[in-house]
Amino acid sequence: MKETALPWISSKTSSKNLIERNIILSQIRLYFCATKTLAETYYQALDVAFEDDAYPIAITEINEDKKLFEIALYTDEAEGESVLQEMASILKLAPSAIQVEKLPDIDWVKHSLEGLKPVRAGRFFVHGHHDKDKRQPGDLSIEIEAGMAFGTGHHGTTAGCLEMINKVMLLEQPKTALDLGTGSGVLAIAMAKLSSIKIIASDIDPLAADTARKNVELNNVSSSVDVITATGFRDTKIENSSPYDLIVANILATPLIELAGEIACHLVGGGSIILSGILDSQREKVLAAYQDQGFQHCDTLHREGWVTLHLKR
Repeated sequence: MKETALPWISSKTSSKNLIERNIILSQIRLYFCATKTLAETYYQALDVAFEDDAYPIAITEINEDKKLFEIALYTDEAEGESVLQEMASILKLAPSAIQVEKLPDIDWVKHSLEGLKPVRAGRFFVHGHHDKDKRQPGDLSIEIEAGMAFGTGHHGTTAGCLEMINKVMLLEQPKTALDLGTGSGVLAIAMAKLSSIKIIASDIDPLAADTARKNVELNNVSSSVDVITATGFRDTKIENSSPYDLIVANILATPLIELAGEIACHLVGGGSIILSGILDSQREKVLAAYQDQGFQHCDTLHREGWVTLHLKR
């Protein structure tokens, strides 16, 4: 991957955190370089370790010949020293190995996403408004506006889900679907682009749900997708539309394991689930939790150290 700005912002970045900060406070960039394999390992470690803090994290190829990558974490200047020390501890690096750069007071999320190239996954073409002219005949176009830094399609979890959704929906033709932890709404939009079925898209974060709702409207699929704010399955709309033919959940391994029983209860017999937000190293634990609920493994997609699973009851 060769991009400018922030080409690989973690899709696990909290919308609330980004919108409240708007990434225009006094910001610093904590960064260091490593070879490709080590850089990807460092990136995954930081992505998991700072999940609750929701710091934007990026990985950028800076020297193709030497396969050298830069890993950067963005935070408020006031938190800089404590975050630097925590980064060094997590990665077992000397603090002096991590460089610090003070950034101009601009909207870094918007700036970085405007520099992202469009993503193709299956039949889907995910792009910002500035790349609409790159659509090709036959593309299922999904427009995600710059400034929405979660679920842009660039993270391996989102791209893997898009590919798996394309495959599963074409094969199984589900009539109802649930997108659990919808983020930007990109996965629900993708399902609606493939078929005019009934889809509920939920997120625990009301700001994420609001963003998803705007993206649903932008992509003209409001008649198919109902966006709600909910914690897990605790919502009357989710319950009243249950059971589902297809459930998609791009969250993280631990909550996916915890939700295994509830997901099983809300899926029709013979239905499919698509799970992501799972590191390669976490695949077996997630699989075991769902096999205990009577699911059978159908397929695994690997992308950038992450996996997307397709399972059936």
